[in-house]
Amino acid sequence: MTLSNTTHAQFSDVQIGDVIPLLKLQPVNRTTLALYCGASGDHNPIHIDIDFARKSRMPDVFAHGMLSAAYLGRLLTQWVPQQQVRSLSIRFTGITHLGHIPTCTGTITEKFEENGEKRVRLQIRCANQYGEEKLVGEAVVALA
Repeated sequence: MTLSNTTHAQFSDVQIGDVIPLLKLQPVNRTTLALYCGASGDHNPIHIDIDFARKSRMPDVFAHGMLSAAYLGRLLTQWVPQQQVRSLSIRFTGITHLGHIPTCTGTITEKFEENGEKRVRLQIRCANQYGEEKLVGEAVVALA
């Protein structure tokens, strides 16, 4: 079952296998990368300088891995408030090139209680429009 966007997700209403609302973004472009550089302070030339990228044997600049990681954080916080996120771990598995459309998904894989708090574990993923995986990870969030 696909769950709805709500800040009132209830532990009793979710089941293992439920999918949280996906986050589909606009295609990555040079403006996206420039804005992320300014916001993050990460001015690595591989992400903004086409000449540098080509010298590094890449066809063009590409997105910061942490930009996609931020998208996965946004996936979670469009479903629950940030203060309910208990852990987030991510592994980079691919490069997000210009023109790729990041789509983030999450599936509940476990329901449990810890420290007297009801929590769910999710497998999270960021892929492009072709289904090519770019990041995978796991998150734990607390629910009422």
